[in-house]
Amino acid sequence: MKYSYQYPVSQYTRPHYTSSTQYTPSHYSSSSYSPSYYSSSKYSPTTLHTRKYYTPPAYTPAYKPTYTSVCSKTSRPSSSPRTAVQITPSVTLKPARAVRFTNDVVFQDLVRHSELEQIGRFMRARKVRLDTIFHSGMAALHEAVLSGSLECVKLLIKYGADVHQRDENGWTPLHMACSDGYPEIAKYLLSLGASVEAENENGEKPADLIDPDCKELLKLFETGCV
Repeated sequence: MKYSYQYPVSQYTRPHYTSSTQYTPSHYSSSSYSPSYYSSSKYSPTTLHTRKYYTPPAYTPAYKPTYTSVCSKTSRPSSSPRTAVQITPSVTLKPARAVRFTNDVVFQDLVRHSELEQIGRFMRARKVRLDTIFHSGMAALHEAVLSGSLECVKLLIKYGADVHQRDENGWTPLHMACSDGYPEIAKYLLSLGASVEAENENGEKPADLIDPDCKELLKLFETGCV
């Protein structure tokens, strides 16, 4: 026999064997654990949480700085106010019609600017009459005298301008030359027989319109010189 027992198996009991009862430690308590500070009531924080945004103490809803900027509006130089850019809808425009001036208007402008070549073309084409009174109240020869161009005066007289023609106020070309201080033109008109006794509507003769500082014209009208 491999094993030799002193007692039958039915009587054999291991010395360390214990019953199948549940082990209970000495500090174990069957009741559920409750801490000393436990409260069955629902926890409520001492400070009620509300949904608020943080507001700094110095903040105001419409804060305005107390300082004045050196670039403030009052310190800027005056300028035109700015306006919002307005977008104009595209509009299909009709082609502009060419503006046509009458021959008299064009010829008057040519005389005022002493365009001798163009004046000659107008005269050769007989597009205008030299005795026509323009809207300015003067004829072509009066306009030429006021331009101060002796060459233009000579050209108009060459094509038949009258040295005795009067404007709407009774002024002759010699009145114009004396009033505006053109001694060379006055001398040329006098050489063609312009009247020194002609009076305008105010009863003034050409010599009455001479500026006292224009010595050359005064000398031209001295007694015996005309």
